[in-house]
Amino acid sequence: MLVQLSIRDIVLIERLDIEFSNGLSVLTGETGAGKSILLDSLALALGGRGEGGLVRNTINEGSVTAVFEPRDGHPVHKVLSQNSISASDGLILRRVQKKDGKTRAFINDEPVSVGLMKQIGSQLVEIHGQHDDRAMLDASTHRNLLDAHGGLEAQANLTTNAWYAWKEAESKLDSLKSEIEEAQREADYLRSSSEELKLLAPETGEEGKLAEQRQKMMKVEQVATDLAEANETLSGNGSPVTSISNLARRLERKRQQAPELIDETLEHLDVALNALYAAQNSLETAFHETHFDPQELETSEERLFALRAAARKYNVAVENLPDLAVRMADNLTMLEDGEDRLSRLNAEVKSLKDEFYRLAIDLSKKREEAGELLEKTVMKELPALKLELAKFIVHQEADEANAGPSGIDALEFWVQTNPGSKPGAMRKVASGGELSRFMLALKVALADRGSAPTLVFDEIDSGVGGAVADAIGQRLSRLSEGVQVLSVTHAPQVAAIASGHYLIAKSTVNGSDRVATAVTPIVDGVRLEEIARMLSGATVTQEARAAAKKLMNQTSV
Repeated sequence: MLVQLSIRDIVLIERLDIEFSNGLSVLTGETGAGKSILLDSLALALGGRGEGGLVRNTINEGSVTAVFEPRDGHPVHKVLSQNSISASDGLILRRVQKKDGKTRAFINDEPVSVGLMKQIGSQLVEIHGQHDDRAMLDASTHRNLLDAHGGLEAQANLTTNAWYAWKEAESKLDSLKSEIEEAQREADYLRSSSEELKLLAPETGEEGKLAEQRQKMMKVEQVATDLAEANETLSGNGSPVTSISNLARRLERKRQQAPELIDETLEHLDVALNALYAAQNSLETAFHETHFDPQELETSEERLFALRAAARKYNVAVENLPDLAVRMADNLTMLEDGEDRLSRLNAEVKSLKDEFYRLAIDLSKKREEAGELLEKTVMKELPALKLELAKFIVHQEADEANAGPSGIDALEFWVQTNPGSKPGAMRKVASGGELSRFMLALKVALADRGSAPTLVFDEIDSGVGGAVADAIGQRLSRLSEGVQVLSVTHAPQVAAIASGHYLIAKSTVNGSDRVATAVTPIVDGVRLEEIARMLSGATVTQEARAAAKKLMNQTSV
């Protein structure tokens, strides 16, 4: 509910703080006292349109702050949570209006967009007036109101879920059809390519291994000839080892004859022979290692060239050939299995579609029953509201061709104001006063279902009096048993039945020519005087006071 409204420097209001309570509260005052300013200020705090003209003269900016205490579980808590706004200590909506027309919006002192403020404000307060487009008359809300009245929210949610499940399956079916059609267009190419890659059987990292192996064998091939020639020189028929060995043996035989001449030479020859023998061994080992099958090099080269040719053909890197092979095999499998998958998905779509229409048609029938009940309930309220010749109609058009998440119904509240006149949308057909009374009857019929926790009615009793005004007051009072109701009224019958009464008045400021609007809660004698004024006009007579006292006593019984 709305707990407090604080206004600073808006039109004729300099500083105003009003506290509100549960039940029915009325705001009264003479014409021009500033009642519309109060409602415009509240609308500003709820995210309504701002304009520089709202700011008081000689002041650069004004502000409006509305404090709410939403009950636990109210939908507004979900919106606040989604926007990371805490409301554990209440909810404060503040709007700052600049003279240049710009505005700033705050929720619990956190800056927010005006759009978010409007979304939250609409969940907290509904304003209904003769010429007010803020009232909940949008046809898009009527279906939800009827569902709430008929207790159909759960089935409506099931229908919505069934719709999205059907549409999601349809989307999958369309995607599968597109994939199969694309695969079929390239079926021959896909089969031949998949077979080619299957035979090629590329492996991850294979190109690098083959290139390294080929490079190694090519290097070995380049040095093999030189190693063979070196081995032939040292070990063949012309090997110096044999000559040096024979030379060493001849000198060895002469050694005893002249050791001092031969010993040193023999030592050097021995070293040379050992070195040559070592060289022979290493050459033999190296030459042995150069032996490889030339076919192996040829095979490696052919494999490497085949991989690179396939990569060029399919315009991918060699390393991506294995993945391409898998994709082509999958696409071929999909093409081969596509008809089965398509058949299964078609059956699923049909089943989900049938389930949606089953739920939607059943919901439509229940909405028709709920609409008839709502019509009767609203019609019972109309005679007392001086709408005895009018008719309230829940206009429902069920068309399976126009199905959507909410079902198959186009639904709007219509009225017929007089017998023989053409019925139509409530907003278009009803006059200002009639519209307000239709809305009151509808709100009473719906009770607290589908309603914001605070309802504001702006002069819905305008142009009526006596029994009709009393009927309006009685219905506002009944409404206030479930929600908080604020009513700007000129009817003493409405004012007398309220549990809270606020007087709106203009007065000069400190003896100057400047005028300001004030709002004061009144009780007892002051309230009696105000209701007497509403009864008699400018001059309050004793008869008016007596009538006001009687009226207050009647409504307090």
